[in-house]
Amino acid sequence: MSQQPEIRYFTVEEANRALRVIQPLVAKLLEIRADLLDKRPEVWPVIQKALGNGGSRTASQVVQDFNRVEALVKEIEATGAVVKEINLGLVDFPAVRDGKVVYLCWQYGEPQVLYWHDLDAGFAGRQPL
Repeated sequence: MSQQPEIRYFTVEEANRALRVIQPLVAKLLEIRADLLDKRPEVWPVIQKALGNGGSRTASQVVQDFNRVEALVKEIEATGAVVKEINLGLVDFPAVRDGKVVYLCWQYGEPQVLYWHDLDAGFAGRQPL
């Protein structure tokens, strides 16, 4: 049986310090995502036509890009943060607030962690700190 990794709980200050590492990684994720979307019209027919029979240089690059996305998500999550939504650049940080476990919530483009939400509330349930 594999062990569950120990959850790291962040203070607001710790989450903001972690953003120094996480923010450029999310920027790279969003850059790769945009590039993948640009390549989609060329690559999708190739993928549909023949996954193992043929291909193209762009299709090969797309596979590499997906591998880069996976590596970046793992690097972010190695900090203890949780990537919630790549398309929006949403990252949550487990925390304890008023005695209960919640998420501190950050979206790419925000200067720091400014919001929190209950574990099951998601982005729509964000509340100012």
